[in-house]
Amino acid sequence: MGRISTFGQHLYSGKVSFDFVGRRKLWYTISAFIVVVSAVAFMVRPFNLGIEFRGGVEFTVQVQKADAAAVDDMTAAVIDSGVTEAGDPIVNTSGSDTVRIQVGALSQNQATTIEESLTEAGATEVSQNLIGPSWGKQVAQKALTGLAVFLVLVVLFIWAYFRQWKMSVAAVVALGHDLLITAGVYAWSGFEVTPATVTGLLTILGFSLYDTVVVFDKVRENTRDVLTTKTRTYSERANLAVNQTLVRSINTSITALLPVAALLLVGAAVLGTGPLKDLALALFVGMAAGTYSSICIATPLAVQLVNRDPAIKAHTARVLSKRGPDPSTTSPGEEAAEPVKVPAAAAPTRQVTSSGSAKRNQPTRTTRAKRPKGQR
Repeated sequence: MGRISTFGQHLYSGKVSFDFVGRRKLWYTISAFIVVVSAVAFMVRPFNLGIEFRGGVEFTVQVQKADAAAVDDMTAAVIDSGVTEAGDPIVNTSGSDTVRIQVGALSQNQATTIEESLTEAGATEVSQNLIGPSWGKQVAQKALTGLAVFLVLVVLFIWAYFRQWKMSVAAVVALGHDLLITAGVYAWSGFEVTPATVTGLLTILGFSLYDTVVVFDKVRENTRDVLTTKTRTYSERANLAVNQTLVRSINTSITALLPVAALLLVGAAVLGTGPLKDLALALFVGMAAGTYSSICIATPLAVQLVNRDPAIKAHTARVLSKRGPDPSTTSPGEEAAEPVKVPAAAAPTRQVTSSGSAKRNQPTRTTRAKRPKGQR
């Protein structure tokens, strides 16, 4: 713990620094690749929508032991019931003694026929739940409405708090980045999209925004008087803010991800199916993506937008020209300034003496000879 504390102190003081802002092209490339892979998933492997969104009937069957044999028996019972609308059921386990069966829309008589067939196949208890597709559409519409309202409030809040629309844009881009990656992981994994998934997606927006606002607040604190000094550029001060909040971001993320990982493990390995697994996957992927985006996407993008301001450009040029053309002193995210050309007339020259030593010529001064006293 002592080493971690010392490392955090070095990050805060600037003794140790990672160039997050200067390497923004690398982060953009990584994010672009992940986003493209996520977008491809929507075309190659569409969402596995739950019964809440497509409508149908869900049977919850209690058996002696929920294993592969029980799944096969229940599947055969549904097919042998003679109900053609239930010819392609989705059957999976949920816990140690429960099997879930999902079929398309059925009438009450058809659902009763299937329930009797399941009881004959060895089910000790059968319950059914009829869900209409209109309910799922209402959930999706309300989720989209909530997302739109949330984004509008985010833009207004960040603009009012930080007095910079550029930070609002960067925060919204980071939120979209997190949502798209989470949705892509859901599509590739084949996990069922349920109302719990929607809840998880809306939850990660708050987590990602919280982490981004903390970093932005430190950036504002470090860059408050940036134009009045000539020691560091805006990019350098913003990069220092990211390093100063790096340990906090990592600790917060690990603390949040560990219990979510436990929920995901229990939901996927023990319970099999259910809202717990769907919620945990959305939270786990979204929180990890939110931590990455607040450090590597939101802040570098905000700095890139701010650096387009003429006053910031002029200040950066003054700071870099004061340091000289040495590329090693270029600030994060900035190009090296052009060397200042000195006119030939003003440039100092050297003159080699007979002893081989060089001395700098000094400007000559013209003096008038003194006249004897009494003469004018």
